[in-house]
Amino acid sequence: MTEGARGLEIRLPRTALLAVLVLAVCVLPLATASRWLAVLLLVPVAAAAWVVRTGVDVDADGLTVRALLGSRRLRWDEVAGLRVGRRRELTAVLRDAGTVRLPVVRARHLDLLAAASGGRLPEPSPAQ
Repeated sequence: MTEGARGLEIRLPRTALLAVLVLAVCVLPLATASRWLAVLLLVPVAAAAWVVRTGVDVDADGLTVRALLGSRRLRWDEVAGLRVGRRRELTAVLRDAGTVRLPVVRARHLDLLAAASGGRLPEPSPAQ
């Protein structure tokens, strides 16, 4: 998580790249066994790209949901609210009855989201 002039960026911790490194070491012997198995080296590359790219950017204008192969911009006037799932993951509920999963963002980020939204999201109240 970083907070800059643009707003808040919520990403996976960079320590997740250590798991990608272990995956690369495990795949290497099999990938070098045959010319046809060399394509397996793309698996750790894709995993590293996913760790670095996936996340959510929050600013006063809206949310930018970033996935491995694309991104989607949601203006605050499109967002009706946020829903917390069973595993504490967040989903943006849209005014047109659609939903957009917010990767990497969990319920513990609600206060940060509210602060970075410029007042568009209310501060979460403690459970009673």
